[in-house]
Amino acid sequence: MARVKGVESVATRHLSTQPAEQHHRRRFLDAALAVLTDRGVAGLTVRGVAERAGASTITVYTRFGGRVGLLDALYERAFDLLREDLRAVPPETDDGIADVLEVAQAYRRFAMASPARYGLMFERSIHDYDPDPALRAGVVATTFVEFVTKIGRVSPPGVSARDCAYLLWTSMHGLVSVELTIRSQTHIEDWFLDPTAEAHGRMYRHGVLAMITGLGLRN
Repeated sequence: MARVKGVESVATRHLSTQPAEQHHRRRFLDAALAVLTDRGVAGLTVRGVAERAGASTITVYTRFGGRVGLLDALYERAFDLLREDLRAVPPETDDGIADVLEVAQAYRRFAMASPARYGLMFERSIHDYDPDPALRAGVVATTFVEFVTKIGRVSPPGVSARDCAYLLWTSMHGLVSVELTIRSQTHIEDWFLDPTAEAHGRMYRHGVLAMITGLGLRN
């Protein structure tokens, strides 16, 4: 697998080299993601995952070494899915700015598809869970390299594509996080936006384009 600054493209702490074992682990992780999406963080228990996967809690403990191991593996899997979505955007075109915007839109769609999954990745939604630092470094590096590469094509000479990518991502993240929070609450009158996905989508696009302009990114 490719490496990014010495980090393996997928954190290996929870991987088995046996295809059959990887298949079984994927089944449990898919079950865990389904529980997280349907029941939220409160329902994300070893028992809940085992029930969704049609297995015993002992089987989950055996495969993941306990709750923390399951959460680490789920955290890694969520970033795998984000990376897949970022890679699935249309191939690069002659319009690098449009390509960056496509990636930004894919990021928002990913977050909206499962706010609970997004919270596990970027917030302390499980108060007593802190992802393993090496695992975190691996998934962040190998996921955001997709984003940095796109930014590199449109960064001004002498400007760090990595810095630009970070500033643009934090803007995207802020817009997405606020949208998720607002859409989870009862709408109030005179708020900045109408309570519709379309209104939030327009504002998100406007914000991303404003940051692109501010950073001096250009074809």
